[in-house]
Amino acid sequence: MEVNTNLSEKAQRDYLLVQQANNGDQKAYAELMARYRDAIYYMLLKMVNNASDAEDLTIEAFGKAFKNIHQYAPNYAFSTWLFKIATNNCIDFIRKKKASHVSLDHNDEEHEKASMDIQSPIMDPEETMINEQKIKLMRSVVDKLKPRYRKLIELRYFKELSYEEIAEELELPIGTVKAQLFRARELLYNILKSVTSKM
Repeated sequence: MEVNTNLSEKAQRDYLLVQQANNGDQKAYAELMARYRDAIYYMLLKMVNNASDAEDLTIEAFGKAFKNIHQYAPNYAFSTWLFKIATNNCIDFIRKKKASHVSLDHNDEEHEKASMDIQSPIMDPEETMINEQKIKLMRSVVDKLKPRYRKLIELRYFKELSYEEIAEELELPIGTVKAQLFRARELLYNILKSVTSKM
C-alpha cells in the first residue's frame, strides 16, 4: 500500500512507523506512543476533568489502537484515527460512569435525559482480547520497573482493580496508592521515551 502523498510529512512518518509496528517492531509502537501521549492525555483530561481517569484512558486508547493497528488505512492521518479511538473510548467510559450513577428513584423524564446526554456506542465484544493485547505490548516495558511499581501497574491495568481494591490488597492508604501509581506511570513513559531516543 503506497503512502498517500496528500498526507503531511509528519503523517507520512507516522505511516512508516505503523508499517514497522505491524511487523512487530516494538520501538515503532513506543515512538508512536511518545509522539501522541501528551496530546491524547490533555484531550481526555478536558473530557473527564480527572487526571487519574485521563491517564487510565490514555493507556487504554493506545492499547486499543495498537491492537487494531492493522486496520489503519493511510487515506487519512494516523493521528486522526488515534484521536477518534481515544474519543470513542472516553465517551464509552463516561456513559458507563453516568449509567452507574443513575439513581433508581429518578423519574422517567430524568432517565430519558440522562440516557440522551451521551450517545450509547455498541459494546465491544473483543474487550478481553484488547486487554490481552495491552498486556503483551506493555509487559516488556513494565518488567523494567521496580517490583513495587510493577505490582501497582499489574493490579491497575492488567487485573483492572480499583484504587480501593489495590489499597486493600497491598494494605496501603488510598492516597499512597494513587501517588505511587502516578509515579509508576511517569516511569513507564520515561522508559518508552528512552527506547525511542535510541532509534
